[in-house]
Amino acid sequence: MKLERRDQIEAEILQWISEGVAGPPDEERFEHLAVALFELQFRENAAFRSISEAFGCSPGKLTSWREIPPIPTGAFKEARLACFPAEQTRQVFLTSGSTLGARGRLELDTTELYEASLLATLGHYLCPDAPIEFAVLAPDSAQAPDSSLSFMFDRAARRFGRGPGRFYLTPEGWSPGRVIADLAEASDPQLVAGTAFAFVHLIDALAERGQTLRLPAGTRVMETGGFKGRSRELEREELHRAIAQSLGVPLHRIVNQYGMCELGSQFYEDSLRLGHNSNIKHVPPWVRTRAVSMETLEDVEDGEPGVLIHCDLANTGSVTTVQTSDLGRIVEGGFEILGRIEGAEARGCSIAADALLGEARAR
Repeated sequence: MKLERRDQIEAEILQWISEGVAGPPDEERFEHLAVALFELQFRENAAFRSISEAFGCSPGKLTSWREIPPIPTGAFKEARLACFPAEQTRQVFLTSGSTLGARGRLELDTTELYEASLLATLGHYLCPDAPIEFAVLAPDSAQAPDSSLSFMFDRAARRFGRGPGRFYLTPEGWSPGRVIADLAEASDPQLVAGTAFAFVHLIDALAERGQTLRLPAGTRVMETGGFKGRSRELEREELHRAIAQSLGVPLHRIVNQYGMCELGSQFYEDSLRLGHNSNIKHVPPWVRTRAVSMETLEDVEDGEPGVLIHCDLANTGSVTTVQTSDLGRIVEGGFEILGRIEGAEARGCSIAADALLGEARAR
């Protein structure tokens, strides 16, 4: 059946997400939905249409989801990438910005798919034994309404937590002493979640007190990137060792999450379920990840470094395919992050910029 209406497409994607993270990949199903979404977004999203035409891509010419033009994250700072009128916006997420202060913007007219995707993956990789106590080193969504991370923690605590969760960052800052006191008194397993920079602050606060904790058996930690420029920076392995020593949590129960404001889905390591460390990020069945050459945007061989591109079917109201500034490689089971791309601009960024500048001149 040819899918043309957005509600038809979303119903199919929601059904797929409801089947869980562990299902086998279905290439035919993915292809069908990705092409339908491309045609919808080309029709309804003016900025995306301009970029697609700059890539020489339009409905009728697309033969594979791999040909969908990847939209660089920087484009979200330059144009409104949405498939609906601005007055229908119900949720806005802003990126963390840059040294220049520019922030990308993701607008949603519904959060149904966004929530379904985040709950399916977080529940699978972090909360297979829910309910569990949530201790969150971040503000809640009421205090940070434009933070996709706070939205995720808030919705996850409601679904998998015993109660609404404890959120320790407020507009006035936070009290490390309160966090440490609460965790020291905990008798039930905890899910301690936050950004890497927040964990660095907690580790430093414990060190200043000459204190370490031993959290209850069954506790797990989720850390996600986002501390560069905010605190001293640690490599992933060093950070995880410091968390393990400071909180008394085994290394395999410390899980890194990789996510982006511009995507509706997130990626997790499977360390908790495997019972040993893994730095492979797993890709949900409704997402595809590629590593491509910076110059040509052609796929590199598995295991070779390239620019990461994610095609996420949960992005129905914006664009499915996002080109990151991350260097990674495709490996068995998912992908690995190798670092950020520094001092170079990928080809897709240039094409997108030219298209958007042309659109602005036309107006």
